[in-house]
Amino acid sequence: VSRVSPLPRTTQVVFEIQSGRAVPRLREPRHLYGVSGHVSQTLPRWPHEWEVIPGEIQHIASDGGGGGYSTDSISPVKTNQVHMDRNKCSSPGHVMCLFVLNVHVCADKDNYFLGSRVGGRRSSLTAAAVSLSGPDDITLLFEGRFESGNLLKATRVGEFDYELSLRTDLYTEKHTQWFYFRVRNTRAGVRYRFTITNLLKVTSLYEEGQLPLFYSEEEARIQGVGWHRVGQQVSYQRNGRHHADQPCYSLSWTFCFPYDQDTCYLAHCFPYTYSNLWAHLSEIERDPHRSRFCKVRTLCRSLAGNLVPVLTVTNPSHREDRIHKPAVVLTARIHPGETNSSWVMRGILNFLLGDSPDAALLRDAFVFKLVPMLNPDGVIVGNYRCSLTGRDLNRNYKSILRDSFPTVWATHTMVQRLCDERKVLLYCDLHGHSRKHNVFTYGCENPRPADRHPHERVFPLMLSKNCPDMFSFGSCKFKVQRSKEGTGRVSLWRLGVLNSFTLETSFCGSNIGKRKGTHFSTQDLEMLGAQFCDTLLDYCDPDRTKYSACLRELQEIMRQEAGLPIDIKPTDTSLTDHEASTSGSNSSQTDGPPTHLQAFDKMTSRKKLKSKKERNRSPLVRAREREENGVSIIIGMFVSFSLSIWTTLSDLSLRISFLC
Repeated sequence: VSRVSPLPRTTQVVFEIQSGRAVPRLREPRHLYGVSGHVSQTLPRWPHEWEVIPGEIQHIASDGGGGGYSTDSISPVKTNQVHMDRNKCSSPGHVMCLFVLNVHVCADKDNYFLGSRVGGRRSSLTAAAVSLSGPDDITLLFEGRFESGNLLKATRVGEFDYELSLRTDLYTEKHTQWFYFRVRNTRAGVRYRFTITNLLKVTSLYEEGQLPLFYSEEEARIQGVGWHRVGQQVSYQRNGRHHADQPCYSLSWTFCFPYDQDTCYLAHCFPYTYSNLWAHLSEIERDPHRSRFCKVRTLCRSLAGNLVPVLTVTNPSHREDRIHKPAVVLTARIHPGETNSSWVMRGILNFLLGDSPDAALLRDAFVFKLVPMLNPDGVIVGNYRCSLTGRDLNRNYKSILRDSFPTVWATHTMVQRLCDERKVLLYCDLHGHSRKHNVFTYGCENPRPADRHPHERVFPLMLSKNCPDMFSFGSCKFKVQRSKEGTGRVSLWRLGVLNSFTLETSFCGSNIGKRKGTHFSTQDLEMLGAQFCDTLLDYCDPDRTKYSACLRELQEIMRQEAGLPIDIKPTDTSLTDHEASTSGSNSSQTDGPPTHLQAFDKMTSRKKLKSKKERNRSPLVRAREREENGVSIIIGMFVSFSLSIWTTLSDLSLRISFLC
């Protein structure tokens, strides 16, 4: 008698008691690398030649003031306030190099990435800064060798006057915009001047009132004040120097430190590091409530081996309902120096994981895929735009070089698979902008006559109405340029995601509405993320009143721009006009949805999204409607049955008469 081999032992099957029976199911997959047992997996990996000072830099939340709004005002500066020829005003007796990165660390365009390790270079740190001669030495001590830090060189050119140089993105000769460095040995009540001398952009928001960000550890400890704007006599202009055959520009400002012997930081925008991200994700994973509908997984590893997390946010549901939920895909920090995008993403995530009825409604209706940091390598080393390949990832979504651009390749593949299995309602890539005020979007649309329906512009217009003091619809652009074909926005639009956007947030602030003339704070950026979610509800509301009103307004705007007479008729559109499918966009798109969307819509049914009004109706009203619907169904069945009997009898009488 043959023996039946025992079943393999496993811990992946669990049993639940349902109606007195033990029903097996697979155990939920564990969260990856967010718990204490896997902390080493989330530590930042640096290029192996990179020097890193020990310890983790931590800051308290920024001080927005004004009940969550920034009170830091914007005042356009005059370029002739300060004479920028530093060679003439420097005193030879005071010129001293105070900080400089070692040559082997300053990887230029002739070098390339070879490998990485946690903590960077294994040998002992070199002395990059000068030593103080005694307690009365008032020389400032600079440092930038920490996570997301960027400082190449610091030189004292006067008693309280310092010139600074920024490091270009690794393995390039470009992109000196992001700065983030530490200053010690400060003196209170003394007016210092800092001048960054190797910026490469011709124009800057610093010309229009943007101020640098400042953080004091003593101020944070004593007064609870976080990041805030500082600076007087701000100037941005060409300085006569050159870098890689490009003219250089200087940013200069004066300010006073609040405390003696303080440790302070200055930055271009609110820092948000790779470690900050994992601290937030670990906090979510440890929360038993939020972790029920937020699953953290690894999308891929970056070129340096850093984990790239992807978050799936949705309410638990039956498989039949889950596969019919549309998807919303959001990404951020493909450009590492655009830190404001991380704060917007944080606002979106916190809203989706909140306890509000709107958050629950969104989780019921959609599957959210969030990739909060697409370029962790660049974030860690303090790049402004590039990855460790020395290339802009947001121009390589079409690249087949999977090993060189793993994060964008994995994101493109993820969205492609989502399009195969469900509708992708919207994709948005979060960015920061260094030369424009306000918040705005870049979208995609096929060329069309002005009297066609501009469906792709509805969501940005709705967002502008929900954020009238921050979002400028007039700054939005929707033309697809050939040079942008490799961006996430355009490449995923080519997959069939009609609502494919880049959300740009100014590094400075707003010049419209009640917020005109103020900087954005982190509270503003997180609130923008919440308003983005609220706009998604408005966009998908079964009551199409808002949608139709926005569509009519857009038609009027476009007809006016084209010089056509205004003769707009109300339209009755559905959400299927804005959903994606598995194939690419058709350049001959007509007024309605493309044929491939119509075919996809027939393949899968969609669970109707309920409005807040429908969800909040009283149980009595819902019961009465169910009763009326039941009566209607019974009457319909009776009528159908009577008609079938009548048809049968008529057919029988015809046959009898024929036989006779």
